[in-house]
Amino acid sequence: MARTPVLAAGGIVLRREALPRFAVVRLRKRNEWVLPKGKLDDGETPREAAEREVLEETGHDVVVHEFLGTLVYDSGGRSKVVHYWRMDAGGEPVRALMSDIREVDWLPLDEALDRLSRGYERAFLENVGPIAMQAAANAERERRAQLRNVAAERRRAWLAEEEPVVDAAAIAEAPVTAEVPVVANAPVVANAPAVANAPEDAETPIVVDTPAPVELPVTADTSDIAVMDTEPDQPAKVPEYSAADSGEAIETAHVVEATASEPPPSSAREIEPVATTVQPIPRKNLIERVRDWLRRAA
Repeated sequence: MARTPVLAAGGIVLRREALPRFAVVRLRKRNEWVLPKGKLDDGETPREAAEREVLEETGHDVVVHEFLGTLVYDSGGRSKVVHYWRMDAGGEPVRALMSDIREVDWLPLDEALDRLSRGYERAFLENVGPIAMQAAANAERERRAQLRNVAAERRRAWLAEEEPVVDAAAIAEAPVTAEVPVVANAPVVANAPAVANAPEDAETPIVVDTPAPVELPVTADTSDIAVMDTEPDQPAKVPEYSAADSGEAIETAHVVEATASEPPPSSAREIEPVATTVQPIPRKNLIERVRDWLRRAA
């Protein structure tokens, strides 16, 4: 009668490094280098048993990935069936090694193949080792791609939070105000000299409103007028008027003619009438007065 085979489970354990390394353990009783594995406990699945045995024999917490294959060999007159999964180990051990294991070593694939003591395990690792390495490389690329996607999502979310939220309805209701162009300050023009302002010390001519001279009938006074001689060589005498009348008439004519002959002032200010008092003029001969008036008028 055939004996029931022994069921066991283990792992092809790799540590993440630039060059992946495989775990091999050294048995205390037989002093052999083997792959980490062990028997199933009651009620335990092969996958659960594989994770537990690897943790106990290597001291590292692991992540279990895809199934790699089954190794069957004869052990003590009974068949032993071992199922292997690909596993990734953490950087540092989390527990001490079990009593049946003397030590654990992490080696590249070629060195691990040389270190193994059993030929059937060496043949199995030679077949599944490259598959495990390729699967690990693909998983690493996917992990980095996911990290980049997560970083990009976080960056977009951060930029979305930084951008101001624009309310389209509020913009549509807001009145549009035309921008008034800003005019540069015009240069200050220097004050032009006031042409109209006359110097203070200049005397402003004052025009006195005088009534038009009234022609008065002149009555010859035989006492004042000399009898004209018929001889042409003697000059004729001009009759003299009274001092008051002749003085007022000559003074009035002089003032009017002087005002007309002088140019009007350039000032635009309104000339206020000023009342003046006519001073009495010394009495002169009528001929001298006429000469003075003609000389001033010229």
